[in-house]
Amino acid sequence: MIATLVEVRQRVLGQLGRLSMYRLTLYALIALTAIAVAESAAGWIGVTPLDLVASLGVLLLATFCTDAVAQALLRVPRRIESSLITALILLFVVQPGANPDQVGGIALAGVAASASKYVLVWRGRHLLNPAAVGATVLTLTGLGFSAWWIGTPTMAVPVIVLGLLVLWRTERLTMVLLFVVVYAGVSVARLSAQSAAAGLAVDTGSLLTSALLQSPVLFLGAFMLSEPLTLPARRGQRLLVAAAVAVLAGWPLNLGVITLGQERALLVGNLLAAVLVGRAGIRLSLVRRRALTPTVDELTFRTRRRLRFVPGQYLELQVPHRRPDARGTRREFSIASAPDELPFVRIAYREAEPGSSYKRALGVVQIDDVLTATGVWGDFVLPGPDVPVLLVAAGIGVTPFVSQLGAGDRADAVLVLVASSAQESAYLDEVAASGARVVVVTPDRPAELPAGVEWAGGGRLDAAALRALVPDLDRRHAFVSGPPRLIADLAPALRGARRLTTDAFAGY
Repeated sequence: MIATLVEVRQRVLGQLGRLSMYRLTLYALIALTAIAVAESAAGWIGVTPLDLVASLGVLLLATFCTDAVAQALLRVPRRIESSLITALILLFVVQPGANPDQVGGIALAGVAASASKYVLVWRGRHLLNPAAVGATVLTLTGLGFSAWWIGTPTMAVPVIVLGLLVLWRTERLTMVLLFVVVYAGVSVARLSAQSAAAGLAVDTGSLLTSALLQSPVLFLGAFMLSEPLTLPARRGQRLLVAAAVAVLAGWPLNLGVITLGQERALLVGNLLAAVLVGRAGIRLSLVRRRALTPTVDELTFRTRRRLRFVPGQYLELQVPHRRPDARGTRREFSIASAPDELPFVRIAYREAEPGSSYKRALGVVQIDDVLTATGVWGDFVLPGPDVPVLLVAAGIGVTPFVSQLGAGDRADAVLVLVASSAQESAYLDEVAASGARVVVVTPDRPAELPAGVEWAGGGRLDAAALRALVPDLDRRHAFVSGPPRLIADLAPALRGARRLTTDAFAGY
């Protein structure tokens, strides 16, 4: 059952991976805006089409101008998607309006949101959700307020459908589900207590419906809480932040000057995330480029400041370039080097596929050029060294295992490397030196194999073939890494494993 779910999940992720998470979020917000305008014209929501269109125009102008000035002053690349996403999120948070006395406040929210990305930063990384900052500034100044009009039953289904696509792509679904459940529980408890204190009958079902469909919880979770740049690196930390924001948003605290709810709860969660993990943009200077296979290159960088990571984690590398395609200017790369190689960090990538503006730009990066990694993330981490593991790598998916096996403390590890040809089998020398049993599955027999590496032929790696290679599969924790489509193909063969953990390169 688990393997089947993994297969379905990876096939969907493979399709969503054609877009960067930022581009997919942008398209989802544009679709929500179009739906909102249509519902407004039909009289289904309490704002007019004129208010929506006028407010969006003001927000776009405010965010574009603020970002353009800041980016010019700081000499950083233009990020048009960031301006658009900030404006669109704010549209659903603030009270729309077309009157002159409303336009000024809406513009201020847009300016404050965009400015926060450059002012409220720590080592190159913004700490707080920009839209939440803009809405909070608007409320504090008294020039407007955050209405969260998106929290209406007629918009719930579009938010759920489009939000699920975004969360599937960003792999934050579990975190947001926890957020929604905790929020609903706390909110129902608060409303029940208030109703009881007022002597009113308590209808738990109605209160639950109200908490989910007549509140901003769905939009807040899917499009704001899930923002990668303001979340911690590890799953447990993200769940803690989600629960904390849910409690504060579900039971707003009155601090006198302001009530601590919705966007302010998110800002508290952002600060908690910053405390849990030292957020910092990582400056990387290229020191070496080498070919691992005919189509795979390895890049070695020197870090400009202290970097911490656990073998199996990945970094998101930003390569600014002109006219980026739909997958944007950022990609995720598993770290191939072990922590003891610091300050040097290695990643590997397959050379430019047709139409990939990012790969073309990465291919022309020169020695001593400096790039920025937005951070280190991931929970694709092996259990204790005494736990037997099966590592299955599809092509370039071997990179996290190189880092993990490089630690040299695995008592019982089997690595199965599936590649399109013998020439495309990367890092064989390194993984063989770890002492793990290494099995190569390629259509053609490799001319030479390092000691301890065996060739298993070129047949399809199905359940029977894998069981023949690894008879004790049922006692091993299986880890599989590679493109989503290949992980989906391999998932049925791993049904017999004790546990299954995947690491997909969506959008790679």
